[in-house]
Amino acid sequence: MLTGRYQAAGLALAVLFGLGLSFPAAADAGRNAPRTPMTAFESDAALLRYLKRHKWQEHFRFSAGTADVAAAPAAAEAPASGNGESITNTQEAGIDEGGIVKMRGDALVILRRGRLFTVSTRDGGLRAIDSINAYPPGADPSNDWYDEMLIAGDRVIVIGYSYSRGGTEINRFHMDGQGRLSFVDAYHLRSNDYYSSRNYASRLIGNQLIVYSPLSVPYGSGDLVDWLPALQRWTGQNSKTGFKRIASARQIYLPRVWQDRDDADIEALHTVSSCDLTAAEMRCSATSVLGPMGRTFYVSAHAVYVWVTESRWDGPRETQAASSLLYRLPLDGGAPSAIGVRGAPVDQFSFREDANDGMLNVLVRGEGGGDAMWSGEFSAGSVALLRLPLNVFGDGAGEAGRSYYRRLPTPGTNSYAFQNRFVGDYVLYGTGNSWGRPQERASVLVAAAVRGGGASQIALEHGVDRIEAMGRDAVVVGSDAKALHFSAVELTSGRQPVLGDRYTLESAAQGETRSHAFFFKLEPRPELNDQSGGVLGLPVARAGRPGHRQLVEGSATMIFLRRANRLFASLGEIEAHEDGVVDDACKASCVDWYGNARPIFLRERTFALMGYEIVEGALTQTSIREVRRINFAPGRR
Repeated sequence: MLTGRYQAAGLALAVLFGLGLSFPAAADAGRNAPRTPMTAFESDAALLRYLKRHKWQEHFRFSAGTADVAAAPAAAEAPASGNGESITNTQEAGIDEGGIVKMRGDALVILRRGRLFTVSTRDGGLRAIDSINAYPPGADPSNDWYDEMLIAGDRVIVIGYSYSRGGTEINRFHMDGQGRLSFVDAYHLRSNDYYSSRNYASRLIGNQLIVYSPLSVPYGSGDLVDWLPALQRWTGQNSKTGFKRIASARQIYLPRVWQDRDDADIEALHTVSSCDLTAAEMRCSATSVLGPMGRTFYVSAHAVYVWVTESRWDGPRETQAASSLLYRLPLDGGAPSAIGVRGAPVDQFSFREDANDGMLNVLVRGEGGGDAMWSGEFSAGSVALLRLPLNVFGDGAGEAGRSYYRRLPTPGTNSYAFQNRFVGDYVLYGTGNSWGRPQERASVLVAAAVRGGGASQIALEHGVDRIEAMGRDAVVVGSDAKALHFSAVELTSGRQPVLGDRYTLESAAQGETRSHAFFFKLEPRPELNDQSGGVLGLPVARAGRPGHRQLVEGSATMIFLRRANRLFASLGEIEAHEDGVVDDACKASCVDWYGNARPIFLRERTFALMGYEIVEGALTQTSIREVRRINFAPGRR
């Protein structure tokens, strides 16, 4: 019988293939401040009364008493220590995202199949240093997933989900100057599974962890304190009684529009927790908002946004109230605000906050259910750009007016695998294959100026599987049944966006769909007026391989392309080796939900992470050549 993510994956694949922080407050000051922020519940009793009226049909037992709420962690002013160079393809500069490989000093840290590994790059070499289980000593990890890793100071943080021990798991490890690892402690946030096929649950700003977690509001009898956001430290026992609340009713918000509606779709508690990762004992604070289960989570430099969507929404009507709510949780500790909205974003890349303009930009479709699990792969209906002034957020009683929406072209009739991305002054979108089998198909890429004007529709000979920034320009990557295509989109030519140079790699398909699998190293050459030149890397697989095979199959090759003077040139490939593969005795997280291959550009050196291999290539203007390779699999040492 399938459980947890396997069950969710089984249902999704059947459909797919059967057919308080302290930060600069400039963006929240003056004109960007909300009109009237939301107010929290006055007490646990008030929260209970509301939930009983709107959610529970049976008697709900309430345990009186004061919630044990952790104080907000200390402010983070300095960035996490390290080499100051990001090797992760993040959405927002300065905001790290939980991934499978990070850098500290001259050591690479890799999260792979329930274990942490360190590999030294010191003195121009490659050497495996250490490995350790990514879960607490003595724990049974057989029903756990370890997905995301971050580094704060000398702490390596693993974010996972435990179906058996209490929800979102935060494990802390110490990494010494030589790259050796030791377990420090582990904590659990009470939550449901945070997984998204596109998004990441964790962000890191300085030493502060920001983590999103959902909680289903239960039916029937129960104890209020038994399910509200809480944190417990792992003590070696599967205890359910050690949780201490990190959000009282005064930290749980509801928009005014839903306060008196008996038909309000209250299915989930959406919680954003912040934790000081370098404190001797980790303490977290939380802010929660109520709403439907469908959600999309986005973090800017100034705020966290959560867009929630009612599942019964069936399109805009003149007489229908807004069926979606957009929450804004400022990172400077201010009160959350909200506004009624229509439609739904597809994923986190549907958002971009322009604080200098005092605007939030969101690309929405007529029908969608957020990005939880595989929901981000499905959307339909018309497309519009919502350009929302930050100062119109309020207590949730109001709705974004029609003048804030700009209708944009709909890219064909495909309701599956919609991709979108803000690049420079434009938003780009189209549809492709995603987790399905690559198809022989033409497609249309739409590029619309964010601040108004017409939208360019660019015909492509392949689907839109990935949209990435290349400096000021963009690249669209798409597979068909026979080849992998790279199409440049020129956004800085002084005219409307146009299709630029194209490169085709025969007998190949995209190896991973995760945003972190791609990296573009910008190499601007102002003397040649070239502001979008550089080198890109992407894992690739055999032609025609369905996207879902990335869960159980490694990538065959890492391809590297150089873009110079607006033209692509192949630098060559680094291949994975299958000889000498050994059984790694995997005990946890044995499916690659977050992928297993990454291009890594580290100062003047270039690497390819492919499964348990790290290969270094010597990069020139015209080629890449393998110079050394190691296999750090546990059975190899």
